[in-house]
Amino acid sequence: MTRFILKRLGACAVTLVAISFIIFSLVFMAPGDPARNLVGTKKATPELLAQIRAQYHLDAPFFSQYARWLGGALRLDFGQSIRVGADVTTYVAPHAAVTFRLVGLSLLFSAGLGILLGVVSAQKKGSKADGFINISALVGTSAPSFAVGLLALYLFAFLLGWFPMYGGASIVHLILPALTLAFGTSAFIIKITRQAMLGEIDADYTTFMRARAVPPRIITLSHLKNISSPILTSTGLVLAGLFGGTILVESVFSVPGLGSLLASAVTFRDVPVVQFIALVLAFFICLCSALVDILVFWLNPATASTPEAPL
Repeated sequence: MTRFILKRLGACAVTLVAISFIIFSLVFMAPGDPARNLVGTKKATPELLAQIRAQYHLDAPFFSQYARWLGGALRLDFGQSIRVGADVTTYVAPHAAVTFRLVGLSLLFSAGLGILLGVVSAQKKGSKADGFINISALVGTSAPSFAVGLLALYLFAFLLGWFPMYGGASIVHLILPALTLAFGTSAFIIKITRQAMLGEIDADYTTFMRARAVPPRIITLSHLKNISSPILTSTGLVLAGLFGGTILVESVFSVPGLGSLLASAVTFRDVPVVQFIALVLAFFICLCSALVDILVFWLNPATASTPEAPL
């Protein structure tokens, strides 16, 4: 178990280094001149631009800049925001807290609804309830999150007035965006849970338990225990999708999270903020993926993925 954990965390570290190089490369190759953004409203003379490039090492070779940035990242020093001039970590931290609350709430809704509806769909295979759940899951996987968000905003906030229209970082403000994210991601868990449950329902041990008059609740709990590995794995994949989906959903609901901040940072070419947000999201996705694999290995070593498996 210890060897598996060390290998899995090592694979996660290697992946993060590779992702950091990709992030830095993409930002480095993006059009525009960071020195001109640092000048602000001042007159951008050639002498001033050269001075700024020398001060921030923008005139250094690519690998030299990357090594300097990576060294600072390892020391948790990500520089200052070009737009506001504040320390990047201090500037991003409040927005990150909002996004993590939103993602956590969405994951709770996705896992709860996905597992519950997946179990019901499998137990009532061929019924109207099964058909309705399958159609809902199909709509959830097909509908864009921003379209679902706009519809939910119009119905539940504007017409019914159950939720605030926009803005805010409290739980009340985050429920509707979280449900919007969960509408699409829970469909994936429904499909995984349903398919895994169908295999357990037809298993010999299920027939034996029914013959012994074991209560249905105990049988269902036994099924859930046996299918925990694919459910946990799919939940880890859902988590990655939630982080990616927050960008559009936060913009629709005006939630002051990382998604909205990243969109504005890209617009104003705030390079340090863009690099930091992308690296933070990659770090948490890789970490959660590693933790899911470790938990699956602990629950069922025979079906756990190896550390060399793709993230």
